[in-house]
Amino acid sequence: MQPPFLEGKSLNIDVKMKEMKEFTIPFVGLKLGEHIFNFEIKNTFFEHFEYEEFNGAEVALEVLLNKKTTLMEFTLNFSGFVNVNCDLTNEPYDQEVKGDYHFVVKFGEEFNDEDEDLLILPHGSYQVNIQQYIYESIVLSLPAKRIHPGVKDGTLKSEILEKLEELSPKGSGESDENPDTDPRWDNLKKLLTDK
Repeated sequence: MQPPFLEGKSLNIDVKMKEMKEFTIPFVGLKLGEHIFNFEIKNTFFEHFEYEEFNGAEVALEVLLNKKTTLMEFTLNFSGFVNVNCDLTNEPYDQEVKGDYHFVVKFGEEFNDEDEDLLILPHGSYQVNIQQYIYESIVLSLPAKRIHPGVKDGTLKSEILEKLEELSPKGSGESDENPDTDPRWDNLKKLLTDK
């Protein structure tokens, strides 16, 4: 039984993400050897994956395909920036992204992409879509903590930073470098240094 808001409507759920045609590379007519493909990755690419962490993106991607008799080697080289919000201040800034990713495409009985560095296509395939590899390699190249460069060098002025500074605990005047230690440990440490 369907819920009332779905009555009379067919529920067509596509389990596999729809492929973007521009990232599908037809390899059947290519000669053996190296082939280069260039792409410009914009924010619409990430929106296709429903990834909303970026405010904008400008990434240049070069795909090197080395076609051999029984397999194909792909190398993705990318560089550019994505506009993200700082984890501390929530201020937007351009985060540099740069990296490369290498994977191999072989042929087998059925499609298999369980190994992140090996894609198996069914015999008779004539093209390969690399959008998932592009997406993952760019997203994984980002630092775990995104901090505005102005926070690091002290040039960013923001209300959030001022509030954090105001609320940060003030030192009691004692240095943390020489906390009071147990004198028994000091005697043991002397044994190591008196050699």
